[in-house]
Amino acid sequence: MEIGSVVANLAADLGLDVMSLNKRSMRLDVIANKKYLGINKDSGELFIAENIDRELLCNIKTSSCFLKMDVTIENPKRIFNIELEIVDINDNAPQFRRDTIHLDISESTSVGERFSLNNAVDPDVGSNSIKTYYLSESDHFSIEIQTGRDGSKFTDLILKKALDREEHAVHHLILTAVDGGVPARSGTASIIVRVLDTNDNAPQFDKDSYTIDLTENSPIGSLVVKLNATDKDEGSNSEIMYSFSLYTSEKTQNTFKLNPENGEIRVKEMINYEDFRIYDMEIMATDTGLNSLSGKCKVRILITDMNDNHPEISIKSFTSPVKEDISVGTIIAVISVSDKDSGENGQIDVHISNKLPFTLRESSDNYYELLVSEPLDREKVPEYDITFTVTDRGTPPLSDNETMTLELLDVNDNVPQFPRSFYTIQVKENNAPGELLSSLTAHDPDLHENQYLVYFIIEKEIVNTSMSMLFSINPENGNLYALKTFDYEIEKEFLFHIEARDSGIPALSSNVTVHIIIMDQNDNTPLIVSPWRAHGSVVEEKIPRSTDKGTLIAKVIAIDTDSVHNSRITYQFLQNTDATLFSLDQYNGEVRTMRMFSYRDSRHQRLVVIAKDNGEPSLSATVTIKLSTVETALKTYADMTEVPEYDIFSDLNLYLVIGLGSVSFLLLITILVTIVLKCQKPKPSKAAPPCRNSVISERNSTIADSTLVSNDAYWYSLFLAETRKGKLVVRQPVPKGARYIVSSIPRSTGLAETSDSAASTLQASTTTSSSSS
Repeated sequence: MEIGSVVANLAADLGLDVMSLNKRSMRLDVIANKKYLGINKDSGELFIAENIDRELLCNIKTSSCFLKMDVTIENPKRIFNIELEIVDINDNAPQFRRDTIHLDISESTSVGERFSLNNAVDPDVGSNSIKTYYLSESDHFSIEIQTGRDGSKFTDLILKKALDREEHAVHHLILTAVDGGVPARSGTASIIVRVLDTNDNAPQFDKDSYTIDLTENSPIGSLVVKLNATDKDEGSNSEIMYSFSLYTSEKTQNTFKLNPENGEIRVKEMINYEDFRIYDMEIMATDTGLNSLSGKCKVRILITDMNDNHPEISIKSFTSPVKEDISVGTIIAVISVSDKDSGENGQIDVHISNKLPFTLRESSDNYYELLVSEPLDREKVPEYDITFTVTDRGTPPLSDNETMTLELLDVNDNVPQFPRSFYTIQVKENNAPGELLSSLTAHDPDLHENQYLVYFIIEKEIVNTSMSMLFSINPENGNLYALKTFDYEIEKEFLFHIEARDSGIPALSSNVTVHIIIMDQNDNTPLIVSPWRAHGSVVEEKIPRSTDKGTLIAKVIAIDTDSVHNSRITYQFLQNTDATLFSLDQYNGEVRTMRMFSYRDSRHQRLVVIAKDNGEPSLSATVTIKLSTVETALKTYADMTEVPEYDIFSDLNLYLVIGLGSVSFLLLITILVTIVLKCQKPKPSKAAPPCRNSVISERNSTIADSTLVSNDAYWYSLFLAETRKGKLVVRQPVPKGARYIVSSIPRSTGLAETSDSAASTLQASTTTSSSSS
């Protein structure tokens, strides 16, 4: 029953007043090791305090179980003895003492034999105890249930069918005990019956008779056959010994040896097919059991003829060498084969390697033709070692082989090949004529004259010359040479083709593209074009002593005809009379005052400016500027050159409009204007006496009417910025060259007269540069 369940009302059963129970101090004493029950002192109800297990409380074998207790009541004191009967329920399943029961039974045990089994136990009593047993389905065993005097159940295992260990060595059974409770409970045990062997089986061979083929001249000790007999018994009953029976002849026993333990029959003496061809024998197999049993089999050994003749091969015809372009299907050789043996020993198979581009075809009995089955290529395989292998069909087969070498003749079927299809060769300018530039070598896998290569330069005219005048190639080894000295400032690259041609018939060729790149060297010294020096490298200028700080005194401009990297010019003072008075911009060459002149400063200043390019090693040019300070206020360069600005392009547009009316008049006006610009000379200024060394005249001679030759847009832009102070700049390309002619002319007449010496010198420089171009 569950905890808290009411068993009885003691107040009602004992005739006590419920109202006075609390005052009389009712107390319950249970005679047990646990307090199974409790009492409600207010109502007198007896209830379950702890779960009650009958099997734990009472003896298992006792059918009746009582729980005794005393109830004590005070005022007046009374003691009641109470017995509470515990009624059993089916809460325990039957259990066997061992989960597995082992039995050993001989296979010769008689049917009906009984074997006692361990019984199961159930702590419950009455109908809840064990009621019956069940055995799992079995063809050989059953059970019989017996009831003891005390009502307990006993079980015997009964053999109902004879056992055979060879069929079933172990039997697995399940014994189940079931009680009579509702619902019923059960327990199981496993029964393992091991069947013990008896010697009831005779040895048996795998076959009743054996027929063995054995070749003559078999080596002594060679295995003829291994007999195998088996016995279904076990242990000593299954151990077998082999022997010849009485029906085996002495000749046979002397020729062959029988191993008594493993049944091997081996050759004992030499066998000759011509002496004896058939051997018959009877072999016995006997076990070692107490009552031994035996089995037997018959063995017949047939002696066969030995394949002792090798096949032979003969080459009747063979063609070598042959051209590599020989047609597929062409016959190369004819062979014949033979063998002195008969039957299968005389039948021959012929074959060659499957990796060869050839095949065999039988033309008649024992005659074969060797044919080309795939296209041949001498460059891949120059010769073939062809091995003919002949094998007969004897046992063991015998074979022979014959090898012949087929050589291939070369055919011009390969085009010369360059390692690359495009070559880029860098050549430094100022190279020596005849200098080796590179070696362009092609490869031809052919042989002899088909392999000999000749190299040519494919002609290509450039600027009234040809490639053969600039470059030369050795026709034998492909070495490429330069025939002249190259100048980067004139020629920067060349693109042409070189052809490699073999000497075969017909000749095959291929070509490759060659790109020659001329690499610049720093071989041009910077040229100082401003300030202009009429004679030598000294420039004399006069400046007012009252010149302000930051005034532009002079501007040094140098140009370099090398490449952009080598032609970058930087300027530095090589000599400066007073480092605190003048500054030089290293990039644009402007010389400016750093402060105003003081009375302590010398009247004459000497500045030496060096212009260096960016090459390795660097080249340079110098100019010396002698400055003299004067007290008289001179007009500035800007005042001297300040003239009304006329837009020449607007005038030209006006000329074009006028030209639409009269072409003849426009031509006349153009000629007159050109004559005036070329012939007119500027007049000296009244504000300062004419002096070639003055600031005004010196600058006019430098920037005014001048013509320069330059191939560098950087220096052209720099010079253009200077000439925009009232000068017209014209740029024209030099014919057949990459440089420009930069000219500067006045925009209008009436300016100060330009130095004749400067103009004439610049014109001479222009002529020289143009001719060198």
